[in-house]
Amino acid sequence: MLYSQRGSPGSWRLLLSLLILPACKNGSGQLHYSVPEEAKHGTFVGRIAQDLGLELAELVPRLFRVASKDHRELLEVNLQNGILFVNSRIDREKLCGRNTECNVHLEVILDQPLQVYHVEVEVRDINDNPPRFSRSEQRLNILESRMPDSRFPVEGASDLDIGVNAELRYKVNPNEYFDLDVKRNEGETKVLELVLKKPLDREETQEHRLLLIATDGGKPELTGTVQLLINVLDANDNAPEFDKPIYNVKMLENTPNETLVIKLNASDADEGSNKEITYFFSNLVSDDVKSKFSINSDSGEIKVKGELDYEDCNLYEINIDAVDRSTFPLTGHCKVIVKLLDVNDNSPEMAITSLFLPIKEDAPLGTVIALISVSDRDSGSNGQVTCSLTSHVPFKLMSTFKNYYSLVLDSALDRESISEYELVVTARDGGSPSLWATASLLVEVADVNDNAPVFAQPEYTVFVKENNPPGYHVFTVSAHDVDAQENALVSYSLVERRVGERALSSYVSVHAESGKVYVLQPLDHEELELLQFQVSARDSGVPPLGSNVTLQLFVLDENDNAPALLGPWQQGAGGAVSELVPRSVGAGHVVAKVRAVDADSGYNAWLSYELLPLVGVARSPFRVGQYTGEISTTHTLDEADAPRQSLLVLVKDHGEPALTTTATVLVSLVESGQVPKSYSRVSVGAGSQEAAVVDVNVYLIIAICAVSSLLVLTLLLYTAFRCSATPTEGPCKPGKPTLVCSSAVGSWSYSQQRRQRVCSGEGPPKTDLMAFSPSLPQGPNSTDTPRQPNPDWRYSASLRAGMHSSVHLEEAGILRAGPGGPDQQWPTVSSATPEPEAGEVSPPVGAGVNSNSWTFKYGPGNPKQSGPGELPDKFIIPGSPAIISIRQEPTNSQIDKSDFITFGKKEETKKKKKKKKGNKTQEKKEKGNSTTDNSDQ
Repeated sequence: MLYSQRGSPGSWRLLLSLLILPACKNGSGQLHYSVPEEAKHGTFVGRIAQDLGLELAELVPRLFRVASKDHRELLEVNLQNGILFVNSRIDREKLCGRNTECNVHLEVILDQPLQVYHVEVEVRDINDNPPRFSRSEQRLNILESRMPDSRFPVEGASDLDIGVNAELRYKVNPNEYFDLDVKRNEGETKVLELVLKKPLDREETQEHRLLLIATDGGKPELTGTVQLLINVLDANDNAPEFDKPIYNVKMLENTPNETLVIKLNASDADEGSNKEITYFFSNLVSDDVKSKFSINSDSGEIKVKGELDYEDCNLYEINIDAVDRSTFPLTGHCKVIVKLLDVNDNSPEMAITSLFLPIKEDAPLGTVIALISVSDRDSGSNGQVTCSLTSHVPFKLMSTFKNYYSLVLDSALDRESISEYELVVTARDGGSPSLWATASLLVEVADVNDNAPVFAQPEYTVFVKENNPPGYHVFTVSAHDVDAQENALVSYSLVERRVGERALSSYVSVHAESGKVYVLQPLDHEELELLQFQVSARDSGVPPLGSNVTLQLFVLDENDNAPALLGPWQQGAGGAVSELVPRSVGAGHVVAKVRAVDADSGYNAWLSYELLPLVGVARSPFRVGQYTGEISTTHTLDEADAPRQSLLVLVKDHGEPALTTTATVLVSLVESGQVPKSYSRVSVGAGSQEAAVVDVNVYLIIAICAVSSLLVLTLLLYTAFRCSATPTEGPCKPGKPTLVCSSAVGSWSYSQQRRQRVCSGEGPPKTDLMAFSPSLPQGPNSTDTPRQPNPDWRYSASLRAGMHSSVHLEEAGILRAGPGGPDQQWPTVSSATPEPEAGEVSPPVGAGVNSNSWTFKYGPGNPKQSGPGELPDKFIIPGSPAIISIRQEPTNSQIDKSDFITFGKKEETKKKKKKKKGNKTQEKKEKGNSTTDNSDQ
């Protein structure tokens, strides 16, 4: 049955008192039950689970429990059926005293997720306390001279019950002298007085015994009795009388001692000693009142004696007797009612229960963290408490019921920013001045794996020398995770991929804990120049988070490959090459050419050639080009030169330390008529003294010359057609020359227009080659620390395959197209030829490789180059139109001249103008030699 209202008719109230009222949900969302006091253990109170809309099966998993601040043991819930029952004896009088309302407040708490319900259980009063008198006997002294209708106060009874159960009725046993009169005073308390019905006669009866009966209004009725012993006194006609029978006094609680409460004044119509009055506390005054107040018997002043506390007792009734000093004293009576006024002398009290800490940083908004209850013993506005929370925190207080608050999450948390919050909850009452209390609460934020490990930079460049020992430590990666505990525990692993035909893990490995990167096997720069891979960092959170970092492992070259001879020399056979040279050749005649390659790169592959002096030979008629490997005569041969000479050429790279190899050339000097029209160079064994001479088919040479002439004619016609077809873009039109440069990765790159034409004054078109090199970083020259290349420095696979002996174009310097061009950055002029008619320019790229070494020769009469820092604006090959070409490197070491890109033809050389007419025969021989050299190249 719903408990909805009070003040119903008596029959309805009686029915309610006999039944246990189930709950109803009021506007605030709480449940209200009622139960009579003194109910037996197990008495049904209400179906709390059903009324809250909860399923019985979820009570245990969700940790259903009932909490109460002070009365946890009174009521309990059966988790099997969800019924709230009486757990122990409930004494309303002990629980609430004489308060009209007596409620037990319960908090119903469910976890996962957290829910809090408020339940009030009203404890109904039953008539279990009979009326009680403070004494078992009351004595009254009444003069026999008192007139009928005289009144004598009698102390009433008290009932600990409330309401109807405490409404008392009084009566005395029937007698002929006294009657009982009951009145209500201003304080709604009953005043009992005995009324004298007829005069007393002491000589007839000196003592009267009456029985005063008090009956309450409960069902069933309970009674209490007290014995009234009346002594009949002789004499005294007039008793002292007060101004009024009841005095009302209001005082503040905590009034200091000796404060005057009231000064009483009674008068007596008698004379003499019968008029003198003395004031006393009545026998009806309890010891508790006597401990709080004192009375001056002579002046009638009542003063504060003890500590007054409104919260303990707010009303005191003090019965005063005024007695005259006659032989047979008469007594006057009055009552002083002292009402205490509340003072804001109690600070609020707080209790924090049900802490749900720590709270995860990803907790949703509105998550309940703690339950807070506040109270204040004061009343009225002094007992009205409000709570507040520290400002600028991601939490807030929500009022749930009366003085109950929930601390909930108001905004998102981030443990990495703030890991804990120190909250201060302040409770302040409404008094003036107000009092407050504070409570500190430390809220820890639990970590959630919401941050992935982070590397300091997304990419690292690492350098390691080739031929490293297995298991060599090259680098240590380190990632930082701002999370905590296992969420910040980082482990490292290799992001597996294929490197050619092999797995990446066969080259490198990463230590899972330290992040150290090891190279598992010796690396070879000639096979692998750059190894790019990724390392993954993963934390130990659930789910784990991770990130990757890229490592570029450059394998630095070491000089571990000696130069290797090419051409007629057999690798590793220790052979020699035989050459036939006519004695009539002049200075600068090319006898032979030594070709060599080096599998290394950079300076380690930059080859130079040196002619070793022979024992017993004072001066050799031959020299070798420092960077070209061409063996040529230093002067015109004569009879003084030995007919057979053995030349030992030392091929040396520029590594540290330098590696070398040697080539042997056997030169035989013969007369001009003895030289066959054609001969070939043959490799012989160590025991051979001469090279076998093989005849060459003359017709083959004629065919080659015919094909070459046809090719030259075709190119000339094509050039003329292009010049006439595009007059605005012809070779003789002004325009910006297009540069052909070495690319940043070491391979040749050129513009979309394959043929580049540059006009020089009024003359015919000529081809100029321009190559530029990117700037090289300047590093310390240390053999221990490898030099770090430019970050853009790379090798193309085609260049590496076609030019194993080449120095990278970054180190090769430049060729300029004209005056004012960029300066060359490497030595270009061989110092082995001091004569002005036999100059050489040779870049150090691919020393010894014919297809990649460009040699520009000048005949007699041509201007000599400016010096080692410059190159001439034009390169003229005498004898026939020269074709200077650049090609992209093939994928193997063999050079196919058909891959060349033609840039144009050179102007006619000025060599014929400077030659003497008498030396025409010698000039034809030189032209023939130059043609042979060009075919070799």
